[in-house]
Amino acid sequence: MSEQDATSTESEHSTKATFGFNEIAASLNQIIDGHELDPSTLSRRRKSLATSNQNTGYHSSYVRPTEDIFDLDSPKIKEDIIRMILQYLSDEGYYASRAVVQDEANVKWKEREERGIEAKRLKQAILDGDWSEVEKLSTKPIVKNHRSFLYSLYKQQYLEYIEHREIQKAFSFLNKRLKPLEHLQTKPNEFKDMCYLLTAKSIHEAPSFKNWEGIAAARENLVGQFQSMLEFESADRSGNVYVPPSRLVTLLRQAVAYQIQFSRYHPKIAPAVNSLLQDYTSFVIPNSVRYTLRGHEGNVKCVRFIGEEGRGVVSGSSDNTLRIWDTETAECTNVLRGHKSRIWDVSSTKLGDYVASASGDGTVKVWDLKSSKANCVSTLAGHGGDVYSVQYHQSETNLVTGGYDKTIRLFDVNTGAVVKSFQGHQLAVSKTIFNPLGNLIISGSKDNTIKFWDIVSGLCIRTITSHLGEVTSVEMNSSGTLLLSSSKDNSNRLWDVRMVRPLRKLKGHQNTSKNFVRANFSENNLIVGGSEDGIVYIWDQDTGEILQKLRGHTGVTYEAYWNVKQSMMASCSDDQTVKLWWYDENTPLDGC
Repeated sequence: MSEQDATSTESEHSTKATFGFNEIAASLNQIIDGHELDPSTLSRRRKSLATSNQNTGYHSSYVRPTEDIFDLDSPKIKEDIIRMILQYLSDEGYYASRAVVQDEANVKWKEREERGIEAKRLKQAILDGDWSEVEKLSTKPIVKNHRSFLYSLYKQQYLEYIEHREIQKAFSFLNKRLKPLEHLQTKPNEFKDMCYLLTAKSIHEAPSFKNWEGIAAARENLVGQFQSMLEFESADRSGNVYVPPSRLVTLLRQAVAYQIQFSRYHPKIAPAVNSLLQDYTSFVIPNSVRYTLRGHEGNVKCVRFIGEEGRGVVSGSSDNTLRIWDTETAECTNVLRGHKSRIWDVSSTKLGDYVASASGDGTVKVWDLKSSKANCVSTLAGHGGDVYSVQYHQSETNLVTGGYDKTIRLFDVNTGAVVKSFQGHQLAVSKTIFNPLGNLIISGSKDNTIKFWDIVSGLCIRTITSHLGEVTSVEMNSSGTLLLSSSKDNSNRLWDVRMVRPLRKLKGHQNTSKNFVRANFSENNLIVGGSEDGIVYIWDQDTGEILQKLRGHTGVTYEAYWNVKQSMMASCSDDQTVKLWWYDENTPLDGC
């Protein structure tokens, strides 16, 4: 396909949907202070929140909450978590729930209590010399070093046989009990000395036992040894552990304070966090260009932050290359070459270790970014023409693609094989995404329709036909309740997925001609998108109002994409650049 032909069909291409938008200001569209807010008040509050933050830069040296901070499999840590949950339930008055949790937790604690009772009986049996009871109680482990303790028990019994001159019993006991545990002897020649005692006149004749204090004292020493082993393993076997007041709430507040402290934007006024289900992020509306990324020799059709952390950006261009950029330094760290035609779409894994690219050469390439020099690890073929869309499944074992041949394909990333094909669109497929659950594929097409496909059966289960122009992109919010579509009918539309009904149109931008313009969900109920007039638009999802117009590109802006971790937005354009946007308190918001 020539450059001219490709330009005429740019509307047939799409953008990847990535989710992970924190809803810390979710109450703004519900009820605040007991009063329902009208749309204009909502917008004013959002603008106010967006201007109450001060940029503090990127933090690269703080301790990250990784798995090595504490071992979640540690019994002590697990018990601490249960104790904090029990305390919280009790403080909040959930007594029935607390009883259920405690009953389930006490199954293990009860086992410990039973072991404690058995340990007490064992100590008394040792002091009394009741070796039949000792034998019965020591059949199951009471301490971790159970075999070592058994050796000490059997040694005591053996020495008592010797002391009482019961040589035949001592000989049998030595062979049956002590010989298998010989490797556990506490002194180099201890077992040899025990053998010698069978013919000795006194226990003290053997070097290993020259300090033998007699039966009673030896029993007391054995009990003391046993008690030390118990105390070493656990200092709180009784379960009577002090839990500081409101310990769970205190830790949660510390966690949120940590997130606020190391966010890119510090709030000038301490924020009131309304949800603990997502990490805290400062609510900002970008209003200024931080970096302009130059290097591509053709228009830049797609851009994505790499991974959830978003410390890098990947862009795809009509110059047949992808470029990797550092978001903090704006340096191009890698140029990925290998495609024979323009790049229409890119997708990244959650960790950012792999990137997939869809190209006009009919292939999808998977790139390994783990090493300093990125390289292509596989090429997926099967489409009969340009591949306009690519997205990783949540499991990251599959990719969904759509293209000029009107077909949707599901690829196995590991083998490169086509797992399933979905056919039903009458014209080119411009965009393909997964819903958050990963059981559906949603596709937009040049035939003006949006289709929902069941992955297992391969059947189209729903079609939306309301758009009056080609659908250039589709995206779902993180909960899977809302669908955002862009179309050449000059609108972005928001849909209620459950009721399959339109909620509102987002207008003001331009998307009518041969260009490929897309929109995406952002955080805090915002929507960002490109436009043929070169402006990046930011809409209020609840009201449809334009909150911000970002001017800077000199050509068509194809799309904009927000990263919650970086509190930054990236946009790409026909002017061959990528721009990174952030909030500058010295620059006023440019809304309508």
